[in-house]
Amino acid sequence: MARRRRTLLVLVAVLLGVVGLTVVTLRGGGSEAKVEAAPVPTTAPPTTLATTTTTAVPTPPFEAAHAVTSNVALYDSPGAPEPTTTLPNPTIERVPLAFLVKAHGPKGWLQVQINTRPNEATAWIHDADVSLQPIENRILVSVGAKQLTVFKGLSDQILFQAPVATGIERTPTPLGSFYIDVVVDLDYKGGAYGPYQLSVAGFSDVLQSFGGGPGQIAIHGTNHPELIGQSVSNGCIRMTNDDVTALVPFAPVGTPVQVIA
Repeated sequence: MARRRRTLLVLVAVLLGVVGLTVVTLRGGGSEAKVEAAPVPTTAPPTTLATTTTTAVPTPPFEAAHAVTSNVALYDSPGAPEPTTTLPNPTIERVPLAFLVKAHGPKGWLQVQINTRPNEATAWIHDADVSLQPIENRILVSVGAKQLTVFKGLSDQILFQAPVATGIERTPTPLGSFYIDVVVDLDYKGGAYGPYQLSVAGFSDVLQSFGGGPGQIAIHGTNHPELIGQSVSNGCIRMTNDDVTALVPFAPVGTPVQVIA
C-alpha cells in the first residue's frame, strides 16, 4: 500500500510539472489559501509607435512669434521641401513681422496664424526664424453689443471692458479669430485714429483695399467720441481716446482678438 501511494504521488507531481497547473497550499485546515502560480510564458505585445505632430495649447495660454530674420518662409506642412511664399521683415508697411502661434509641431517647426487673406490663414514656419513672447490676455469684441472685453488668458476673468463703434451694414466689421499684429503710437493724437492704432490681422469681407492699404481692420481711437456705441465705421473698431489708451497695456502684439456677432 505504501509503495502504491508513493507511486501515485510521483505521478501527480509529474502531471503538475508537465501541465503547469497552479499549486494551492492550504493553511489551517483549509480556512486560508495561498495561490502560487507557475510561471507562464508570455509574448510581448507588438510595439506601436505613436507620433504627436502638434501641441495645440502653449503655456502660457498664448504666444507671439516675432520675426528675427529678414525673410520668413511659409510652408504648407512641417518638413515640406519648398515654401509656398516668403514674407519680408519688416513688412511692406515697414513694421516688424509678427505671428500668433497656433501649435508647436515637430522639432524646429511652428504653426502660426498670418496677417494675410484669407482671414484666419495659417502656415508652418521654422522656429529659428522667430523669437517667442508669452501673451497673457485675449480680446473679445461683440459687434451686436458694441463692446470690447479683455479677459485673463483662457478664463472668464475680465480685466478691462469698454464700449466701441463698429462697421456699418455696407462695410461690416469682419467676424472671426484674429490677433494684434502691430501697435502704433500715433504722433498726432487728435486725428481720426486717436492716440493709438492696434492693427488686427483681419481683413474686410467687402473692401479689398482702403486708404492705400489692403483693407485690414484695426482697433483705434477717434475724434468723434459721440459716435461710440453705433455702427459708423468702414469695419474698424473705434474706442474713445481714453479707452484705447487704457487698452494698450493689455494688448501687446500677438494678443488674440475674437470678433463675434
